[in-house]
Amino acid sequence: MPDAGITLTNMRPTKIFVTGANGQLGRELRSLAADSPSPGPKVPPYDFFFFDRSTLPIEDPDASQAFLDREKPQWLINCAAYTAVDKAESEKETAFEINGDAPGYLADACARQGTRLIHISTDYVFDGSSDIPLKESDPTNPINVYGASKLEGEIQVSKKYAGASVIIRTSWVYSEFGNNFVKTMIRLMKERPVIGVVNDQIGAPTYAADLAAALLHIIGYGKFTPGLFHYSNEGRISWYDFAIAIRDAIGSACVVNPIPTTQYPTPAKRPHYALLDKTHIQNTYSVTIPDWQPSLVTCLRKLGRTI
Repeated sequence: MPDAGITLTNMRPTKIFVTGANGQLGRELRSLAADSPSPGPKVPPYDFFFFDRSTLPIEDPDASQAFLDREKPQWLINCAAYTAVDKAESEKETAFEINGDAPGYLADACARQGTRLIHISTDYVFDGSSDIPLKESDPTNPINVYGASKLEGEIQVSKKYAGASVIIRTSWVYSEFGNNFVKTMIRLMKERPVIGVVNDQIGAPTYAADLAAALLHIIGYGKFTPGLFHYSNEGRISWYDFAIAIRDAIGSACVVNPIPTTQYPTPAKRPHYALLDKTHIQNTYSVTIPDWQPSLVTCLRKLGRTI
């Protein structure tokens, strides 16, 4: 039973700001926020606010500071990012402005207000030379502009607000929203009888809805522990394995051939190994991490594509 005098009607809501509202993770958070019940009888209800760059220009430090000074959220989840990996090679300045500088501005603004910050980063901060799951303490060495810009964002957040920020690296993100590997495979398998998919890049996919649920779990956990964490769905696969699973789940007759990365050149290099060790986030926040297969099926069902 709630303590005497404490009810959901007289407890002040926990104000949660989400940037990057139109991205995959932002839209999954929006969907989850709409469906989420109250976090508990003794926990203030969540009050979500979603922003894109037109409503909260995170690359403008003065605007970010003024906005947070005025609104005073308890939490800010920074999902905003420049995610065009190949395009970043020719738009380095823009990538670093959004992925590197802007998180630092947000960290400054959050520090001034005491707002807890969750910042989303990427496995691309690694060079892919490992052959065992990557820990948070492993050396970083990005091999493309996107990875370098995201690493700079981590550095800025850690330097300016390490005491009350959580940085979460994730990998191979997909959802029913936006553009991603799963939706690209569905389209190509419909358009072509045969496709080739690289089989020498190893990692684990992340269903954005699962990551969104993990973020809300952290917010409601009760004990806040700042730091750097890894999160992806459980499992170890290649992009080729992922494509085969998609094909089988949607009942496509498309032939999927395994190819080496050398046969699929891109402007930006990709890490050959990006499997993340999730032990730290599991031990710290008791996060339950689903396997990649059922999460893929869930996403495909939402897209109306399972057989």
